[in-house]
Amino acid sequence: MPGGHLTYEDRRKIADGLAEGLAYAEIARRLSRPRSTIGREIARNGGPHGYHAARAQQATGWRARRRPTPPLSTSAIVDAGSRDPQTVREYEQKLTGLMSGGWPPMAAKVLVCLLTSDSGNMTVAELIERLRVSPASISKAVGALEQLGLLKRERDNRRERYFIDDDVWYRAWLVGTRSLALWADTIEEGADVLGAHSPASIRLRTASRFFQLLSSDMAQAAEHYRQAFSSGTGAATR
Repeated sequence: MPGGHLTYEDRRKIADGLAEGLAYAEIARRLSRPRSTIGREIARNGGPHGYHAARAQQATGWRARRRPTPPLSTSAIVDAGSRDPQTVREYEQKLTGLMSGGWPPMAAKVLVCLLTSDSGNMTVAELIERLRVSPASISKAVGALEQLGLLKRERDNRRERYFIDDDVWYRAWLVGTRSLALWADTIEEGADVLGAHSPASIRLRTASRFFQLLSSDMAQAAEHYRQAFSSGTGAATR
């Protein structure tokens, strides 16, 4: 079985396999790779309906070049000390409420904790102390965020530390893209069930086409974001 990273040729074969409608297992077999490798590759690069070999290759290079977050400067530390704790708590509650519309409430709280911390990372113990909840609640929330690709973990001596990185919003956007693609496929299936030319079938095919186009547009927008920020042109200016 070949080792190492996927090559551009591998990615071209993955794209061809998806175009043929092959299952992940069959694509993996043709490439002599584990199915999990193929699944992760497709999931992180637009999903089965948004995967493109060239974009996936470019994204891999971008992730490899990504630099770690620099340490806080002295001025940043001084500025952090001047914050009003009550104002910070009110803002965190507002942001948590906004995120709770799309994610489980505890998962939203954990994500907000990481977003608003200067380090961008916390251990389970730190999250428990900050949120005043049980270890089980933190574990469930972390699991949900990991499944969505919004959170990562690394070993810090004997502890696990959870963190978010710069492309967290890109991955969050792709979650929505894959959801729309699933809507399109499921609705299209209903159109086949109801007959090729029935009024209900025509209505469903129109809806499926809408979700397909929306999913494609979202995937292109995500790629634009990634290219803009990887080139340093995406920083906000005032």
